[in-house]
Amino acid sequence: MTDGGQLVGTVALDGQVPRPKGYNLITLPDQVYCGRISDGQGWRLLQPFNVGSAGQFRDVVVYLENVEKGKSFLREQTPRVEAKDCRFVPFTAVMREKSDVVVVNLDPVMHDIQAYETSQLGPRMLFNVPLPVNPHHPQDLKDRGDDAAMYHAHHPGEPMKQFVDLTKGRKVFVMQCGFHAYMESWGLAVENPYYAMTDQDGRFEIGDIPPGTYKLLIWHPYLNGMKEQTVTIQPKSRTKVDIKIPAPTGRLYANEKPANNFTRFGISDEALSRLVPTLIRQEQ
Repeated sequence: MTDGGQLVGTVALDGQVPRPKGYNLITLPDQVYCGRISDGQGWRLLQPFNVGSAGQFRDVVVYLENVEKGKSFLREQTPRVEAKDCRFVPFTAVMREKSDVVVVNLDPVMHDIQAYETSQLGPRMLFNVPLPVNPHHPQDLKDRGDDAAMYHAHHPGEPMKQFVDLTKGRKVFVMQCGFHAYMESWGLAVENPYYAMTDQDGRFEIGDIPPGTYKLLIWHPYLNGMKEQTVTIQPKSRTKVDIKIPAPTGRLYANEKPANNFTRFGISDEALSRLVPTLIRQEQ
């Protein structure tokens, strides 16, 4: 496009970063292997908000809605979600409507993907399939053995390709593991290629935009709906916007990490002593 404009900017979270979700590993399977990422007190934490020290809001989708002309999707790009170290990576993704998503298991333990479309109208299941384990992983690696905490190899299992067909009007879907509740991956379905994901500095850039006035949407799965504002793109120009998102307050989820680290549901010190964070020691 010869007269297209450029949109650049930043997204920041204004306020205190919400507390992470907390999952007691003893209550879930594969606690020794998955406990390689934990807080050292038997908890696995999931922090949905990836925020830098100066408020840089990372992994946020910035999207121009209803761009009716301009460039098209250059090629089919199937999103890939990996189950690695008992996490789904990436946590947030972008995909086209009515397209495939590929999920691969890199861990030596079984995962089970449950995918839903979601909106204020409630969820609807899209698919539920197990993720195969690669046969190169040791067959005698048991959850109860301490060797599980020291095993760090990753071999991809058979890729599972699933078609995502969202109900009209819905654009958000979520995948979670049926075995490990702390594994989540969220996706936003878009209708045009004028989108970007904020980087480590909270920055984004969208190019070759047809001149005009558009609705700019800012999406993160744990914000209350999409945030939006109006932007005007001039021919062959560079428009800059800096967006501040008020940090959500109050209790966001039922399984928030308890403030009292000694809340152990009657679990023994001996059981907790086997959950060693050999990969990442998480901090609240």
